[in-house]
Amino acid sequence: MIYLDHNSTTPCAPEVVALMQRFWSEEFGNPASAHLAGRKAARAVLIARKQIASLVNCNPSELVFTSGATEGNNLIFLGLLLSKQDKRRRIVVSCIEHNSVLDSATFLAGYGFDVVYLPVTSNGVVDLDAAKMLITPETALVSVQAANNEIGTLQPIQRIAVLAHEVGAFFHTDAAQALGKISFDLEDLGCDFASFSAHKLYGPKGIGALFVAGGPRKWPWSHPFQGGGQEGGLRPGTTNVPAVVGFGEACRLGAEKLTDEMSRLSELRLAFEKRIAALIPDCTIHAQQVPRLPGTISVAFTGVPADILIDNLATICVGRGSACSDGALKSSHVLTSIGCESNIADATIRLSLGRSTTLEQVDTTIEMLINSVPILRDKLKGGSHVAK
Repeated sequence: MIYLDHNSTTPCAPEVVALMQRFWSEEFGNPASAHLAGRKAARAVLIARKQIASLVNCNPSELVFTSGATEGNNLIFLGLLLSKQDKRRRIVVSCIEHNSVLDSATFLAGYGFDVVYLPVTSNGVVDLDAAKMLITPETALVSVQAANNEIGTLQPIQRIAVLAHEVGAFFHTDAAQALGKISFDLEDLGCDFASFSAHKLYGPKGIGALFVAGGPRKWPWSHPFQGGGQEGGLRPGTTNVPAVVGFGEACRLGAEKLTDEMSRLSELRLAFEKRIAALIPDCTIHAQQVPRLPGTISVAFTGVPADILIDNLATICVGRGSACSDGALKSSHVLTSIGCESNIADATIRLSLGRSTTLEQVDTTIEMLINSVPILRDKLKGGSHVAK
């Protein structure tokens, strides 16, 4: 198997698995307990919190553990909903956000909030001129992702945060795809909130963090959850110590490998795109002209629907648009937003490279595409049944 779907999820690093194991059966204490076992668990959680904070440059006390970025995103919108403030009713989000942001915004629209969508350029980057016009003094919250999960484009979140703050609005970013893949400095970026997931950078699934500037005591709205004092009361419930410890270790490893991996994956991505463009006619590589995640490639092979191509790639694992909408045979909202016609959008696959990706694997993938795409085009053009 050649796994090229790291934007969907990553394998746990061996060091992460080894460290987590201790906290399932040996050091299994509840960190809220005052006895020795509890204190050991609490210390492990504190170490992990510091490791995560070090990677994103924030104070450890500003991190609230969640089940992942989706929960963090929901906390932001639910908190705003429960605040019942009357003066600011506008929410501004980009049109290419993850569904956990778009659906949350739509949910608030049902309660009378004015949801405004920031347009993007044909390269998938938020239009700053439009942002200046749409982020008004009536705005309560602006939410723009740091990096797009489908086409990999990096967004100008620092500049958008400034626009939000100039009118007194809060700024949130879904940074699930950025963590451990690019340099991400919360102090420099000026975010009020940021959402993360561990499983995007070789940590376990089901654990993430929400950055809250100033910590939970500075949370500006009502608490959506009730029932305990954990995480400053913002996310109550018994701490998932093994997962938290794994998240911390994943961040420690991510910090060590970040610079080298950014360079290596960028080279592999460029090599892939150059060869594919030269060897397969009528292919479209999205967002080539703007900064992107080092390992993300979004490419369309005209005339071959993505689901059919994926079925015929056998042991190569790639994504059809966003991983969270796989199985839904409809055009990606991201590709539609950048102006793709339906035949291009439906023929787009996403390859996301990772630590295990080698040049040999990239070459094998290219060879399989070279062999598969022309055959599939001929069969589909002639109306023949395409078998796996």
